[in-house]
This record gives sequence, C-alpha cells and structure tokens, in this order.
Amino acid sequence: MKFNSLVIHGGIDGDKHTGAVTVPIYQTSTYTQSAPGVHKGFEYSRTGNPTRQALEKLIADLEEGSDGFAFSSGMAAISSVLMLFNSGDHIIFGDDLYGGTHRVINHVFKNFGIESSFVDSSNLQDVKEAIKPNTKAIFIETPSNPMMKVTDISSIAKISKESNLLLIVDNTFMTPYLQKPLNLGADIVLHSATKYLGGHSDLVAGLVAVNKKSLAEKLHFIQNSVGAILGPQDSWLLIKGIKTLPLRMDRHIYNTERVIEHLQAQSWVTKIHHPKFKSQDNSQKFGGMVAFEVKDKETLDRLIKKFKIFTFAESLGGVESLISVPAQMTHAAVDEDVRKELGITDTLMRASVGVEDIDDILKDLTL
Repeated sequence: MKFNSLVIHGGIDGDKHTGAVTVPIYQTSTYTQSAPGVHKGFEYSRTGNPTRQALEKLIADLEEGSDGFAFSSGMAAISSVLMLFNSGDHIIFGDDLYGGTHRVINHVFKNFGIESSFVDSSNLQDVKEAIKPNTKAIFIETPSNPMMKVTDISSIAKISKESNLLLIVDNTFMTPYLQKPLNLGADIVLHSATKYLGGHSDLVAGLVAVNKKSLAEKLHFIQNSVGAILGPQDSWLLIKGIKTLPLRMDRHIYNTERVIEHLQAQSWVTKIHHPKFKSQDNSQKFGGMVAFEVKDKETLDRLIKKFKIFTFAESLGGVESLISVPAQMTHAAVDEDVRKELGITDTLMRASVGVEDIDDILKDLTL
C-alpha cells in the first residue's frame, strides 16, 4: 500500500473478532491462561496489549522497519533506547537537540557511565573526528530542534557503518510521511508521538521503530523490564491521529511556506531558521516548524501579547499553531553557554504552524 492508505490500513486493521473497523481499546491488565504459560498471545499488559500492539505494528509499517515499540512519552522512548548501551560506552550526539534530550544525557545517563560528545552533525568531518575506540552510536535530529540544522542521514549512516556504530535518528519533526531514516541507513528511528503523529495535543507518547530483529529483542526486553509503556487509551488515540497525518502535514507545509514568505517581509524579524535555506534539494518538504529571531525583547513581548491564533506554549505538531521562546521554555535545561554557542537567544521564537486559515495566522505575525 502507498503511504496515504497505510496510515489507515497499516498495522492491525480493525478487529477480526467482531468486525469492528477500528481496533478496540483493550482496557485490561491481565489475560486468561489455560495452563501455565499457555495463552492467546498476551499474558500481562506491561509485556503486551492488543491495542498497543496495533500501534506498534503501525509505526513499524510506516517507518518500514521490522518492529515497533510504544512508550509513555518521547523521553521514555529516548531513555529506553539509551538503555541499550553500557557503562563506559560513548555516544556522539548532534549538538542541537531538544532540551529534554540534553537533560537526560547530561544529568541522568552520565551518572551511569554513558559518555557523550556533542558535535554539529551537519558537519561530517566533525562527526568523524568525534569517534573514539569506545564509541557505540551516533544520535541525531534532522531537522534539529530548534535551530533547524539539516544532517545528511545517508552520509552519517555510511560513517556509522564504517565504524560499526548504531545510527539513531529522532524523526519527530519530519514524520515518516516526509522522511524514512531506516531506508537511509539508520538502525533506530524514534518519535515524540505527542507531536505530529498524534497531531491534536491530546496525548503524550513515544514511538520507536528498528531495522532488525536482534535490536527488537533487546528493546522489547528493556520495554518490558522498565515498563515505560503507552496505555491502551492513548494507543487508540494515537492510531486515530495517525490516520490523518498526510492530510494534516500537507496543510502544515503549505501554511509554513506562507509564514516564511511573510516573515521575510517583516522588518522586526532579523533571521529565519528553516531547512529550505540549508538544503540543496528545492523539492524537499520539511514540515511545519520554523524558528525566527526578532530584533529585541520589546518586540518579542509585543508579539506575544497580540496572539489570537497562536497559542504561547511548549510542544509542537498539533492542529493548532503553537509558539514558544526555546531559551526560556523547551531548552531551558540546556546550559546557558551552550545555548549561546548554538544561537538559542532570548529573542529566538520557535513556531509550530498549525492548520488554521492562513490569513488568520499571518495577522498574528504582523506588527
């Protein structure tokens, strides 16, 4: 099936027991066994739940992986993937990452002996030079959050394979509708499914897809052992959200392109950060995120006070337009000197352009 059909019919399509066209919410913690260890595929909902399984099969289909996993949040997904590594292992991270990813690396996994280096992953030479004898993986976001740096996944995959490293790609901004990292050589792809995959700001979830069964076995062991699973209600909501992903993304893309044109004409905007300015492929679509810098704090305050369509809040990827100041919100956990080096200033705004009428959106961005 093509992607627009796969989001609706992929994974487990409906319910074979009743003929229901949507997967039911299996709100149960445990399952009957006819004898010790003899059951119908499910024994305890931390280990497996039919609604969650349908979602996990769906993300595996969409990312064209071997297996999928659903977690209680994007950070639970990232943390569970990082649990694949051992004390003394070294991981190379892109320098421009979601603030929560910085926090868990520097203040949690560091305590367990996981070593890390942060480099500009869009610079292949920097990545190569960061590899050590104990390096086990490369972790990137592309486009990155919030500076929208673009990394060539295929080139990074080549580097990772030459050194026998795992390549992990956070695909939250692009979704499998626009980018499939596993097909480009990545080993693990993950999402904060709270964002575009859910699409309606009504759930918190994380998804992971892997490209081989050996990785799937390890990750399932971690998922079951740690228990950071997504419940059946949110699994069902996420399946529902994914069904309209292509429709929503097309509108996000259209509106974002119009917003960029509008911002370019505004005298109070000093710089715009978007992959279209960094990519050599003019045909590539990059989703609904854009960051921009305003000339001063007074302008930023004036803009925030006049918002009627944009919601001033953290998160992204919902049908409603959301906007934030990363330095004080989503990336406040990043050390100030690091933010300064990356260009995450106090006058940088990150916009998640929604699907509202474009004329209303542009009014919000006019001073």
